[in-house]
Amino acid sequence: MKQPLRKDLEPVAASFVAKKLVEPYFDPNWHFHPHYQLFLVEEGTGTRFIGDSIKPFGPGDLVFLGPNLPHLWRSDQEYFSRQSVQQTKGIVVYFSEDFLGTSFFKNQEMASIRQLLDHARKGLEWTGSTRDRIEETLQQLVRQPIDFTRVLNLLTLLDELSHATDYRFLTSPNYSNTVKPSETDRMQLVHDYVLGHFPEELSLETVADLAGMTAPAFCRYFKARANKTFSEFVSEVRIGHACKLLMAGKLSITQVSYESGFRTLSNFNRQFKDITGQTPSIYVRTYRQL
Repeated sequence: MKQPLRKDLEPVAASFVAKKLVEPYFDPNWHFHPHYQLFLVEEGTGTRFIGDSIKPFGPGDLVFLGPNLPHLWRSDQEYFSRQSVQQTKGIVVYFSEDFLGTSFFKNQEMASIRQLLDHARKGLEWTGSTRDRIEETLQQLVRQPIDFTRVLNLLTLLDELSHATDYRFLTSPNYSNTVKPSETDRMQLVHDYVLGHFPEELSLETVADLAGMTAPAFCRYFKARANKTFSEFVSEVRIGHACKLLMAGKLSITQVSYESGFRTLSNFNRQFKDITGQTPSIYVRTYRQL
């Protein structure tokens, strides 16, 4: 039986959860929950899905999500192999909106953190010096005993994030979660199928049949929930994979194109620029200068 789309955390005595994750691969289920989530990837690579955002992830990926924002850190396929000796590591912090009382964040002193929590409903990621500092703070947080100082340190961390400027929103401005917990988990089936077959020629009819729908009905269903068409979703998955291959630097641009599921180099170049804003060659040069 598949996991439900909505996921609730196990009850704990503490006001919030901060823990280190060490697993063969990250949770492969597309899900959401009523908690804020701050997540740092320490080890592992794959594709990150948050709302209508699709991006590759790797060590150092730092993301903050608001309640009920669907998400999935899908580890690369090799992590699921029985022969794999790789593992994923991360640090996650969960807390509810009222973990310090129903009106705590409504107080005037909390204005900047309140704005941060509001922005997190669209998903946020940080880069640069902020990410490095928060990574060190999270490492300390998971080692702390459950006491008053731990709560103060979390508030200090949130305050630092609320004043940082090197962040990006993840979902598009008009995105909202329209998936109902009572629905069958069609989106999970679609994610699994596309991630397992994107280098191949994908048939809309096959995916629609997998979801138990006609092709036109599936197209309407998918766009309403993903805020993009199915073909746009597939293109973003393929381009995300291409970005990882380009960063690895082991294949030529033409080889990356075919490995990512594109049949012509011209189509690959066009879609790569549409999605990333850069040509593949400029993307590689930019990455190497970082």
